[in-house]
Amino acid sequence: MFRIIAICTTAALMGTTVLAQEAPKTVDQVARPGGTLPGTTDIALVQVASGLLDPTNVTNAGDGSGRIFVTERAGRVKIIDKDGNVLEEPFLDLTAINPLGSDVQTGFVEQGLYSIAFHPKFPENGYFYVHYASLPFNGDGMIVRFTVDPASPDVVSPERTNETAKVIMRIEQPWYNHNGGQIEFGPDGMLYIGSGDGGWEGDPYEAGQDLSTPLGKILRIDVDTEDRPYNIPSDNPYADASSERLMQLFGITEEQFSKIKTRSLPEIWSYGVRNPYEFAFDPKTGNMFIADVGQNHWEEIIFEKAGDGGHNYGWPRMEAAFCQPMTGDPAESECSVVGTLPAAMYPHNTAYPGAPEDTSNAGCSVQGFGVANYGGMDGVYLAGDWCSGRVFGLANDGQSWQFQELIQTGMQFTAGGYDEDNNVLVVNANNFYLADQGPDTNPPGSLWRVMAASDVPDGATVAKVSK
Repeated sequence: MFRIIAICTTAALMGTTVLAQEAPKTVDQVARPGGTLPGTTDIALVQVASGLLDPTNVTNAGDGSGRIFVTERAGRVKIIDKDGNVLEEPFLDLTAINPLGSDVQTGFVEQGLYSIAFHPKFPENGYFYVHYASLPFNGDGMIVRFTVDPASPDVVSPERTNETAKVIMRIEQPWYNHNGGQIEFGPDGMLYIGSGDGGWEGDPYEAGQDLSTPLGKILRIDVDTEDRPYNIPSDNPYADASSERLMQLFGITEEQFSKIKTRSLPEIWSYGVRNPYEFAFDPKTGNMFIADVGQNHWEEIIFEKAGDGGHNYGWPRMEAAFCQPMTGDPAESECSVVGTLPAAMYPHNTAYPGAPEDTSNAGCSVQGFGVANYGGMDGVYLAGDWCSGRVFGLANDGQSWQFQELIQTGMQFTAGGYDEDNNVLVVNANNFYLADQGPDTNPPGSLWRVMAASDVPDGATVAKVSK
């Protein structure tokens, strides 16, 4: 029997308000488990397919085929057709393109093939992009474009894979964890990249606050170019911040000086994140939700209004809404907030220093799913926890952010995404750190669709829940 009692559940209870769809301004406005979502909250996870080996992400191609694409950690992409059948031959197999062996590094559970993203004009150009840990490059993150052969829409052959490969970016990784991983085209047509802080613990590089490294960032690039890997969108926050210029001492305002960042990377969209393995755009509003995996005590969900880049989300100065490193009761901390606060947070299974005992048992690693678009939960962002199997919903009721635990399953969630109808999809794996047998030998995982409990069809396989 698990129980969560919220501390400062909503801003309304604290005598403050948050304008609808804005990030919290003060710590007491950051939502915690125990809130009440507006509308219906009875959900179910309905199985779409099973037998997937360490699935790490899920998406659709937007081409009207109804196909669902699931990345497997070993380096394969599987297709689930519109009837729920898993096609035997992989859509893409990066374990078969290198005569020396796989191109994908999978030595640690956080390494492997992270995600796949289809170009907004995929039906016309056949372009799709993958992000994976490269074995030849010692685990560096490789973002590569491939092109589908129209005559073979369900299988990209090894020859076709090598012939059409265009390396977009390589992100050097100093350690084997905190690699981020998700890539996704935003509603603006730009490619967004979730890049972790490089690993180990505590961000020893201090990458999160360092604008000269792509680590600890959300990156944003324009891949619609043929003569180079990518262009810098002109409206990126630091697009021109490091451009060479004549030095001027007089006639320059403080605001103008503040925009000069001589060591900043123009690819940066926002920074101060720890391990943004999953993020999602609201299909209706374009708003962005980032599930940023925490350190030892708190998990956080960041809200970013559509088109509003340039935010500092605090890491490693902050973990969720508190100082990092955390010592003692965070309620008694005297440190100042650094950067923009998350919309919601929840504690780990291991209670943080000074925590009441009944605030633990929530989880260990947040995995973002997507924004629900059905009836009673329209606009609710859904996320799950890798360790506890809990599923949470997050929404703003017009005055404050509400964060509610919806169900608890026995699954290890690894990612989420959408089908072509914008229904939220979820994948789970069975690959915990100390029990990892390798991406092809761990017990298989599955693909699930989030539905209103009242809409579950007769005979469907539904995830078991403990409450």
